[in-house]
Amino acid sequence: MLLLETMDILLILGIPVLILVILAIVIIVIYNSLVTTQKQVDNAWAQIDVQLKRRADLIPNLVETVKGYAKFEQKVLTDVTKARSAILSAKTPKESAAGENMLAGALKTIFAVAEAYPTLKANESFLKIQEELSSTENKVAFSRQFYNDMVMKWNTMIATFPTTIIASMFGKKKEREFFEANEEEKKSVKVDFSDLGK
Repeated sequence: MLLLETMDILLILGIPVLILVILAIVIIVIYNSLVTTQKQVDNAWAQIDVQLKRRADLIPNLVETVKGYAKFEQKVLTDVTKARSAILSAKTPKESAAGENMLAGALKTIFAVAEAYPTLKANESFLKIQEELSSTENKVAFSRQFYNDMVMKWNTMIATFPTTIIASMFGKKKEREFFEANEEEKKSVKVDFSDLGK
């Protein structure tokens, strides 16, 4: 009889302890998942940063190459320098996007003006930098996509049950912002072939 009572007491005490152990394991697994995803988002942002820095490092070489061939507008060169500084000092996706927009406009102007200088277009340094910039643009685009995928994963995790409870308990409820295209990049491209027949 005493053995049965002891087993009943152990069973009664054991069930809540088992439930607490299971709950603790679930909390630990969810918390670790949150930390892992948060680190993936940070890493994805760092990869964008690496590619933007690489591109920014190519800009002075491009400017020097162009300066040697053309009496370039000072404003274009100043715009490129300002855009490079804006990208290197950006701390958020929004600031980075603003710097990127400035740089994209300035680079378009440089390449458009370079069209007027055949010797510049044929210059080996100019072609190499142009090729490296193109390659870097592809890497930037891939890095942005990866970052946005990680941000989506993070934002979804902290908004869904039961992760949202654990995220709130540990102060990990802040959504991350996506790297978004500016309004200029969203506009449709207009193609005009009317001059081809002339």
